[in-house]
Amino acid sequence: MKIIVAGTGYVGLVHAAVCSEYGHEVYAYDNDRKKMDAFATGETTAIEKYVNEPGLSTVIRETIDKYLFFSTDLAPIIEGADAIFLCLPTPPNLNGSTNLTIYDAALRHIAGIAAKRQNKRRLVFVNKSTVPIGTARHLETILAEHGVENFGVCSNPEFLAEGSAVADARKPDRVVVGCDHEEDFKILRRIYSQFTNHVRIKYIETTPETAESIKYVANTMLLTYISFWNGVGAKIGEGFPNVRIDDLRAGVTADARISTWGSFVSNGAGGSCFGKDISSLIYQLRRVNVSTKMLEASYEVNEYQKVYLIDRAVNEAGFQFNNKTVAVLGLAFKKRTNDMRDASSIKVVESLLGRGVARIRAYDPLANEAAMDTFDPAKNILFEKIDYFDTAREAIQGTDALFVSSDCEEFRGLSRTVEEMVAPPYLVIDGRRMIPDFEELRKNGFSYLAVGARYMGPQVPSDAAVNGAASAPAETGQTT
Repeated sequence: MKIIVAGTGYVGLVHAAVCSEYGHEVYAYDNDRKKMDAFATGETTAIEKYVNEPGLSTVIRETIDKYLFFSTDLAPIIEGADAIFLCLPTPPNLNGSTNLTIYDAALRHIAGIAAKRQNKRRLVFVNKSTVPIGTARHLETILAEHGVENFGVCSNPEFLAEGSAVADARKPDRVVVGCDHEEDFKILRRIYSQFTNHVRIKYIETTPETAESIKYVANTMLLTYISFWNGVGAKIGEGFPNVRIDDLRAGVTADARISTWGSFVSNGAGGSCFGKDISSLIYQLRRVNVSTKMLEASYEVNEYQKVYLIDRAVNEAGFQFNNKTVAVLGLAFKKRTNDMRDASSIKVVESLLGRGVARIRAYDPLANEAAMDTFDPAKNILFEKIDYFDTAREAIQGTDALFVSSDCEEFRGLSRTVEEMVAPPYLVIDGRRMIPDFEELRKNGFSYLAVGARYMGPQVPSDAAVNGAASAPAETGQTT
């Protein structure tokens, strides 16, 4: 099949690369020439400057100029295409609704070119972007207005998790295809032929509106589950003595009906999907007069979770951030990515600056450069207080407190580094429960505050039993 993928962000580039692995003739199309030139090199460093996904550069390097091609000009490549996948940005508006400005502009440009094609074979326009329920009809209208002939519309939402997107695209748990006509279903079946009769992968054919809804319900359900554990499970561990949050999680999730995913408490879920999608669904449901109280509560719990540890540090540990230097480890919204979209670290940094810290010493193994753009002093002069370092060790040096904001593997077992680089009094704030040997820190005069546990100051012999509640987990779970 000849496929065009319009938009080469995290979704588009991964989709184009993996489709090319299966022998399709794939053209990744974008109007950003610098980015496309970088991808066309096949070089890991050039690709990962824009999209950092494990294994992605290898796939591109192996298929480029054989099955995978990059272009900034749609007209020469649209002839004979079977499908155009729309992988376009759909950011949120301030009121929570989905902003379709970029989507519409790109779509109108594509429609104008598609209307002029000489080959009038069936061409399916496939929404992979997360778009409001009913957008397939909007897509259909625009294509008709531009005079595009013999076309179909389809909703084919993506369910990729950043950090494992290539593996997820190769072996999805389900493929959802929403079309109106059998001839369009046939085209998508050929594109996804490796999945249509798979013994493990669910291949679901439905209406475009149902496919659009599946994406929203799936993401809001996942965020609600995360919010439940942060808003209930973690709060039990923080509110009652001698409650071990990890044992609580193990006991509850021993029930086969209850997932372990999302049960690892944290300082909130981020990323490009969860917050945006739940806000959009709230907006859409309100427009049809449906109550959204449960969704609103899930969203509010998650947003508060991003900053509440700083409030706890003040109220429980008596820590005053004014004029202090704080290390923030983990800037991307989770490990194995450089994506800063809706990262918990953004709220952490903003809250610390609002409390008057003198400096923030920041480090992320992949996201330092992206963070510099997010925390651009041109956007907020207070961002000038942020310094970036190449290692966690350097970032911790000379600080008064540490905030661990993401679940990068290298942050596990930081206690020795802390002891070597700083001296008590010192507060470790663990937003991901990454320090299993925190008791060693306490024995040496350090204070420890973790999500899901009561605050623990420097240990004295009499308090060991009382604070056993805070046992750290042997592993951390993905929360986004």
